[in-house]
Amino acid sequence: MRKVPGSIPGSISRTRIPRGLAHSWKIRLIHMGAVMLFTAAKTCELVGLCRQVAFIRFITELRKTRLDPSLFSKDLHFDGVPVRVYYPKAPSAGLRRGFIYCHGGAGMIGSIDAYQNVCNGIAKGSDSVLVSVGYRLAPEHPYPTQYQDCLTATLHFLQNANAYGVDPSQIVIGGDSAGGNFASVVAQKLVGRTDVPKLRAQVLIYSGLQAMDFNLPSYQQSSGIPILFRDSVTYYGLKYFGKSTSLCDDILKGSHVPDEMRLNYGKWVSADNIPERFKRRGYQQVPLAPYKPEVYLQFPELLEVTFSSLFAEDSVIRQLPETLIVSCEYDVLRDDSLLYKKRLEDSGVRVRWFHVENGVHGVLNTCNAGFLTLPTALEIVDNVVDFVNSL
Repeated sequence: MRKVPGSIPGSISRTRIPRGLAHSWKIRLIHMGAVMLFTAAKTCELVGLCRQVAFIRFITELRKTRLDPSLFSKDLHFDGVPVRVYYPKAPSAGLRRGFIYCHGGAGMIGSIDAYQNVCNGIAKGSDSVLVSVGYRLAPEHPYPTQYQDCLTATLHFLQNANAYGVDPSQIVIGGDSAGGNFASVVAQKLVGRTDVPKLRAQVLIYSGLQAMDFNLPSYQQSSGIPILFRDSVTYYGLKYFGKSTSLCDDILKGSHVPDEMRLNYGKWVSADNIPERFKRRGYQQVPLAPYKPEVYLQFPELLEVTFSSLFAEDSVIRQLPETLIVSCEYDVLRDDSLLYKKRLEDSGVRVRWFHVENGVHGVLNTCNAGFLTLPTALEIVDNVVDFVNSL
């Protein structure tokens, strides 16, 4: 029987952890736990106990986090969107900076509680009022609900910043993985609006930013490195959209991309825009497979700018705020970050880039995870803090 691509986040037998990768035993242990979790979840779904995603959410929410003692928090709703607002306890001489955080989790898992450790670190280190957005999750709430909830919460915060002790001209938006995608879309949606203050900056942490080419160097080099495998990107992407995963292989090959889009977007999504040093771990150019209209018509959302934010018009890109981009070397999504970095820089946007040489996808989820904490997670938080403090 043919294996469904990505039905679990890579089997143990297919896992490839590069020699010399720091803390590889922790990464292997985390990955083994993830494989067992996703396998148990899939089994529960097959026997009719519960949906796979429901089981994964239940187990991941069992991990309890604590609020940093230097902070206090309030659970509120911003125009109907649940948020948790973190405030530094220390008094401030004036209005503070604000930070809106959109958590990762493929738009289907993750929560305010699950990301409390990350938000603790950013709010405490930057002395900011931080808003963690509890956007509604797919598949119960289909795309584009997730970015729309993030946009709603952001607009409320921008319009009512003073009520939270925040300078409305000093608000940053950010997120990791899918949350970074939502943050990038929100930043683009706010371009040109005159009814709200402008965002001061955006922070995009190993974000997925295009769904056109899954054969870029990083997708080849890190295809079997935990915790995000190459085939898992398309599998969970299609799950997020509530679509059948039967055409994952066609998506991976690029059959969903119309010829016109190849011409229009090829200049942005090209290995030629990736610095040569990122091809040294191995890269073979693979052209997109011939276009299949029947595949595109089933998944047109993949190439919409509200999902593939790399495809925004030049007139939008050049007006984006100062940006911190975080990429990880051993992450299939690395090149999405590198391509977006180049587009921003070519359009005159000021960019700070932090590349985590020993980083893997999802590393932030190990913040304050006891003996499983990866130092690179803390490095990312420290760099986000440094960036915010430099604004």
